[in-house]
Amino acid sequence: MATSYDLKQKVIDALRTVYDPEIPVNIYDLGLVYDVSVKDNGAVHILMTVTAPNCPVADALPKQVEKAVASVEGVSSVSVELTFDPPWDMSMIPDHVKLDLGIL
Repeated sequence: MATSYDLKQKVIDALRTVYDPEIPVNIYDLGLVYDVSVKDNGAVHILMTVTAPNCPVADALPKQVEKAVASVEGVSSVSVELTFDPPWDMSMIPDHVKLDLGIL
């Protein structure tokens, strides 16, 4: 039987299939996902942001996240919470991703 830890890893893999349309990096590695919580019953809560409050995909991106996570076997429900606290900035991108983008 899969543990909530195993399911969390599968959810993170699913999040890595969702890309910000302006930056060629998935939203998880870009630092847009602040928290992933998985309950034993398969309920998943994602706390995330977008690159800016006026981002043109601020409505669409959470829906893409919900769809990607809902497709993971073992997920019973998905809630996506969009926050702007703290506001996202380039410092939230991990160094290995900055290297890939040529900005480090």
